Amino acid sequence: MQFVCNRYCCASVLANHLKNKKEVNELVNDRKQRVSFSPIYLFMAVLFCTCLIISNLIASKVFVVLGITLPAAVIVFPVSYILNDCLAEVYGYRRARLVIWLGFLMNFFVVMVSQLAILLPGAEFWHADEAFRAIFGVTPRAAIASLLAFLAGSTLNAWVMSRMKVSQNGKHFWLRAIVSSLVGEYADSLIFIPIMFWAMGWHAVAMMVVCQVLAKVLYEIAILPVTQWVVAKIKKLEQIDIFDTNISYNPFKIFDL
Repeated sequence: MQFVCNRYCCASVLANHLKNKKEVNELVNDRKQRVSFSPIYLFMAVLFCTCLIISNLIASKVFVVLGITLPAAVIVFPVSYILNDCLAEVYGYRRARLVIWLGFLMNFFVVMVSQLAILLPGAEFWHADEAFRAIFGVTPRAAIASLLAFLAGSTLNAWVMSRMKVSQNGKHFWLRAIVSSLVGEYADSLIFIPIMFWAMGWHAVAMMVVCQVLAKVLYEIAILPVTQWVVAKIKKLEQIDIFDTNISYNPFKIFDL
């Protein structure tokens, strides 16, 4: 009788152990699946960071359209917001947040390396030092303003996109794409322009904010059909459409994927 009871107890313990082990394996596999990154996601992340860096490098060039002075960055910077919309719509806020922080860190790295390159003494036969400084040289105020504006604007863009998608049950992508871009671009300009051009007076600053926001949002509206097609195509290829329910919107939880 004692022998039978011992065998039964051992069998029961073994069964519970196997069951627990199976549950652990399922949790591990689920975790691995959740933190895996597809080639499409990685491509979009790299393109996002590239657009951000390029926009900062060409921002020193200004041009005039219909009497409005704009930096050359407006031709590529809105693309980062379009990519942000796609990332938040397809992969959810948490994956978009990771890419935003990657863009922030890569841009910070480029700024630091550029300043180091400027400090290096040029060769005697090289006479382009002033031009090099004009392109890559940024004041600490400009660097801080640019980084903070990007981080705030992009995070708000992803947050609005995510919250509206849940509230609209996934419908009306065009509406949340426009609204999220409007909020993000406004926050970006509202931080960057006053910090950089406060000496010009508040009226001039306000006009610059409005003009830049309108130019960037109109850009995104014009390309909205392409954005909708890209989002639909990615969802079909990835077989994924994330709705951000019961997640943390804390912008600093970078590794909460």
